[in-house]
Amino acid sequence: EVQLVESGGGLVQPGGSLRLSCAASGYIPSSRCMGWFRQAPGKEREGVATISIAEGTTYLADSVKGRFTISRDNAKNTVHLQMNSLKPEDTAMYYCAAARGSSCRGADFAYWGQGTQVTVSS
Repeated sequence: EVQLVESGGGLVQPGGSLRLSCAASGYIPSSRCMGWFRQAPGKEREGVATISIAEGTTYLADSVKGRFTISRDNAKNTVHLQMNSLKPEDTAMYYCAAARGSSCRGADFAYWGQGTQVTVSS
């Protein structure tokens, strides 16, 4: 059974940084597409970043480009989301997800973590 556990969320002031981590247990091939999503109260869930080792590609939503970075540590089966220059509008529950396949194009994200809260406020 695949399990994803996020950590690293918290309260940070505008302009600050946080690093989210997603630890995967169970069998997840290193080639599997992984992603970060977020959902703010009253809003739909949105994709923030994805990474495909097999394709050698990463994707970042326009709203976070230049501020966020997604990376993967295959040795530790962990995916990170480095978030810099945080803004109040980044406040949301952040979720890690794993797709069924290696491509992130039209990926079916079948496995989800429980989420970690990020609050950006002064």
